[in-house]
Amino acid sequence: RISGSKMWISGGDHELTENIVHLVLAKIPGGPPGVKGISLFIVPRYRVDADSGIGDWNNIALAGLNHKMGQRGTVNCLLNFGEDGECIGTLVGEPNKGLNYMFHMMNEARVGVGHGAASLGLAGYLHSLDYAANRPQGRHPHNKDPSSPQVPIIEHADVKRMLMAQKAAVEGATALLSYCSILLDRQQTVTDPAERERIGLLLDILTPIAKSWPSEHCLEANKHAIQILGGYGYTRDYPVERIYRDNRLNHIHEGTFAIHGLDLLGRKVRMQGGAALEALLVEIEPILVGAAADPDLADEAEALRSALAALKAATARVLTCGDQNLALANATIYLDAFGHAMIGWMWLWQA
Repeated sequence: RISGSKMWISGGDHELTENIVHLVLAKIPGGPPGVKGISLFIVPRYRVDADSGIGDWNNIALAGLNHKMGQRGTVNCLLNFGEDGECIGTLVGEPNKGLNYMFHMMNEARVGVGHGAASLGLAGYLHSLDYAANRPQGRHPHNKDPSSPQVPIIEHADVKRMLMAQKAAVEGATALLSYCSILLDRQQTVTDPAERERIGLLLDILTPIAKSWPSEHCLEANKHAIQILGGYGYTRDYPVERIYRDNRLNHIHEGTFAIHGLDLLGRKVRMQGGAALEALLVEIEPILVGAAADPDLADEAEALRSALAALKAATARVLTCGDQNLALANATIYLDAFGHAMIGWMWLWQA
């Protein structure tokens, strides 16, 4: 029997489908204290009868709606379980291993959040690119003739800067997310245990970045898109304000930027004596070597190598710091710097 409340549930109550199945974390009485006593349950809105199919209501009640800034295409709910009668759930796997099961699912979901952030970043970029190419305003700085035709704002240096900033963030993030998606597929299909372990290490260290960096910098790209449209960008006459509102959620759900910074610096780079970071550096090395041999890319390769060396040195300093609170104080900055290095790798790889 399940009792209690569940908050921030997207699509938690609707009439679009015959049934709604919830994955619910709950504690079994008498279990271990704290998070070690959390189990995972499947809890359907309507009970399922093996013979007749959909059965009686399972006493899951809609207690309220959260009125959101964006993402208004789906409802977000507060649900009460077992408030007016018995609510039945089915245990998933073994008792007290709920968080382990949820994190297994959430790692892939976090890559999906990054994809969503990059997609919305791309949408804003394309809208602002189209607007900038077709909106005449002003003249080139060297042109002092007030009777000459105005030029599209895409020809102004600062507009170009904002467009290029969007392009760099969006396309770099998309490349990183595509790489992580390939790793997720390979992890499910590879037969060599050693290779599966290596892929797992890469995903462990890249997932916090793949979720958080696009959510931060593709949202910043959406801000640039609004700025390019000027006053129109602040109105509902154009979609860029909605895109920004929708993308703001990706910075929050499935773990905030700060939480993933703590996860990366506090756990992922420390695990197995730094094995994940070493596996990542080995993965990057062939790209650095190939780029260094190309005269057109040698400077960029050296810049990335220097950034990775600085990142490795900062990581080593944190790992040897005796004060845990002090070591983790810059976790958010560390994650952002790590992400910039990974996007640099992606751009160099594509070049």
